[in-house]
Formats: sequence, structure tokens, C-alpha cells
Amino acid sequence: MSDRSAPRYTLFGLAIIVLVVAVAVLLARPAQSDNAAKPDTAARPANTLQSLAELDGKAPSRRQLDIQHWTTAEGARVLFVEARELPMFDLRLTFAAGSSQDGSVPGLAALTNAMLNEGVTGKDVTAIAEGFEGLGADFGNGSYRDMAVASLRSLSVADKREPALRLFTEVVGKPSFPEDALKRIKNQMLAGFEYEKQNPGKIAGKTLFANLYASHPYAHPSDGTAQTIPGITLEQLRAFHAKAYTAGNAVIALVGDLSRTEAEAIAAQVSAGLPKGQALAKPEQPVEPKPGVTHIDFPSKQTHLMLAELGIDRNDPDWAALSLGNQILGGGAFGTRLMSEVREKRGLTYGVYSVFSPMQVRGPFMINLQTRAELSEGTLKLVQDILAEYLKNGPTQQELDDAKRELAGSFPLSNASNASIVGQLGAIGFYNLPLSWLEDFMQQSQALTVEQVKAAMNKHLAADQLVIVTVGPKVAQQPLPAPTDKPAEQPLGVPEH
Repeated sequence: MSDRSAPRYTLFGLAIIVLVVAVAVLLARPAQSDNAAKPDTAARPANTLQSLAELDGKAPSRRQLDIQHWTTAEGARVLFVEARELPMFDLRLTFAAGSSQDGSVPGLAALTNAMLNEGVTGKDVTAIAEGFEGLGADFGNGSYRDMAVASLRSLSVADKREPALRLFTEVVGKPSFPEDALKRIKNQMLAGFEYEKQNPGKIAGKTLFANLYASHPYAHPSDGTAQTIPGITLEQLRAFHAKAYTAGNAVIALVGDLSRTEAEAIAAQVSAGLPKGQALAKPEQPVEPKPGVTHIDFPSKQTHLMLAELGIDRNDPDWAALSLGNQILGGGAFGTRLMSEVREKRGLTYGVYSVFSPMQVRGPFMINLQTRAELSEGTLKLVQDILAEYLKNGPTQQELDDAKRELAGSFPLSNASNASIVGQLGAIGFYNLPLSWLEDFMQQSQALTVEQVKAAMNKHLAADQLVIVTVGPKVAQQPLPAPTDKPAEQPLGVPEH
């Protein structure tokens, strides 16, 4: 299924999604392949679970990864992990074709990606969907700020795999961009923009990115705007596809029940079916924004608060220290500095989160929460004070030790499925990270000291440089309740639905 209907630039959703994805990407550890027996052999694989009782008293096992890599004749980078546990495979294409490549037409990248599976020669969107469904296969696509993706999950047996791959290659490499589908999707997007006007989180997120990035390509929403979408033409879509969906601009990630020879054949077939062309240049680094507060009036009982500044790109050597430092500040659920002080001791919000979102160039560091309107100014100052104190003194040794244990304990979830692994491979290839990056991150994280975390956080953040957006009503303010182990009221700022 396509994920193009999912929000791509809502800060609250982005914070959670990026955090979960970052943890998943960061925790896996490559090792040698276990070469488990194929499911169609008579003998049961040794690691098949007979009973849940077998898990009692045992530490979570680590799924071993052996990342193989090569480049196709057309220039696509390929990363492959053989996984014989299930008779299926996952394929993910990642293109440098996100909204940062929109140029002067915000929404061009998103609309191009949304149109991929709307039609090919001889098949409309319904026939394409039925084609994948009839083979037991699943197609997915999505467009974001840095990248656009297209994915396929299919059974690995040849009579299912081969027709699924042919259809997938045609959909991604030779979409027909039917005019009636373009009108329909434009109308859907425009209806979405109208809905967003009633969502304070959407309003805050768009304003925050605009203030944080000014004229940089990251500034505009990934889905474009109500002003730009109507004017996008079929010719512009075809030109963008020809430029951005090329083999030289693609990373091919493969995980599943495939031999190296089969994986090479799949990668070659997909690569040859794409337009010919080179990789697109990544955006320039953004300039430092001017700090300050922007308030937007909105009729509600709550105020949405977003605080941000420029963070790091994906290749920054301080990522391990910043990731762990943020985990202590506000990257987890309960027990972080922000959750403890803002929710648990004062009941000011349902949830408060912080996140680094490293991208091709400097992505944002963000703090996000909502609270009762009459307490919004005091809550904002409290959050700023918590950040300032954390930067001044750093984490405690106990906080750091706890964060390291949580990081190590979360590891098995990071590579428990082929879908999670193929996402990791796509990120490694897209951001041109070394194949040892996952292992390096784990080693670096476990070796960090309090002073190293403190130094990294202060190198990249400053409490007086925040770009702040608040969305809510103008009302008389009340003093904050005093901190206590048992707040008198239930948490405020219920999450949006």
C-alpha cells in the first residue's frame, strides 16, 4: 500500500517517527550470516520456536546480518542481506528525489511519487493493484524531504517473484501519469490542505520549518502548498521522473530468501528498467536562523508549543553522543528530563518529546508539546530552563548508564523483521554510510562518558538560539503549579487524533 497519505512534515508525528526509525537504524549489528535452512527443506531450522516457555530466563537473541554490496551497470548502489527464514523478500528503492529537489515548484516530488502506481501502459491504478494482489505481493511508495521510496514485498518462489518484479519495474521505471489520476490526486491533496487549517500541530510544524530554514529547500512542506499544487503539469511530472528516478540516483536494498545470484539478477533487472542518469546533488547547508518566538492565534483550549534549532547531518561524527544525550533529555517516554519535570511532577502535558532528525544536510533538533492555554507561557519557559540546565550540567552518570542499558536492550527489535532490515540498508546506502556504521554506533555509544555527551550537546545546541512557534488562543496566563510527586490534576495537553 502507498503511504503517501501519511503526514510527512507534522512536527509531532515527525518527532516520533524519526525517533523510532533512528533507534531501529542505529541498534542493529552486522555479523556473519547464519545460513538458516530454507523453509522447504524437511528438517526444521534449529532456531524455530516450539513454545513461549523457551524464552524464560533467556536474553533476547541478536539476528545476525551479513551485508553484501555492489553497484549495477547503470550505477545503482545495491545492499543485500540473505535471510532464509521466510519464503519471501523485501525490495526497497530509495531515490534522492524528495521535496528538497522541488526547485521552485513545491509539491513536485510528492506528486510525482504519488503518481507512480496510477498507471502504466495497458494498466490503470486498479489493474496495477489487482496485479500485485493476485501475486500476493505488496507495493508501497512515499516521498519525504530528502528522499522518495518505492518498495515491494513478494514471495520468493520464481512464479510469483518474477511477474511481481516485472510489474514493479514498470510502475517505478515507466509510469504513464494518466491525466484523470492527476486531477484526482490534486483534489485529494487540496482537501488535505484545507483539513490542516484546523490542525494546530500542522500549522505549527509548517511555520516552524519556514522560520528555521527560510529560503532553504527544507523550508517548504514536502507535499507542497495549496498555491503550487494546482499548477503542476504532466510535463513537469515526466521531466522530474526522468531526472530523479534514474538508476544513478537510486539505492537498491534487498533482504530475504534469495541467493547472491538471484539478488544480483533482481538488482540488474530493476536498475535496467529505470531511466538513465546520474545522482542528483544534495542541498546546500542551511544558514543559521534568527532565534525568536512566533505566535499564531488559534481558537482552542490548548496551545501547541514547538522549539527547534539546526542540528546535524546524517554523517556527523557526534551522532552517537547526541542520540544518547537526547534520549536522556526527552527522546524516550517516561523518565526523561522533560517528561519528569513537565508531566510527571506538574501534570502540564500528556507528552513532551525532543528529537534530532539528521538528514542529508543539517536537520532540525526539535522539542514538541501542547498544554493548557493559560499555562502556555510558563510551560514554555520551564522547557527552556530544563534545556539550559541540561546543557550547563550535562547528564548524571546514572542517567547515562540507564540510557546505555536501554539502548543495548532495545537491540533485538531493530532487526527482528526483513522490513526493518531493508529500511536500515536503504538508509546506509542513501546517506553513504560505511557498512560498519551500525556496529560503530553501538561501540561508540557504549563507550561514551558524561563529559563527552555534555560536550557534544553544547557543541550543537544553545538554549538562547531556539526558533519557537506557539499556536493557540491569547488568554490571561496563570502561574505553574509547584512540582510534586503527585500532581493534583491529570496530565493536560491530550494528544491529537
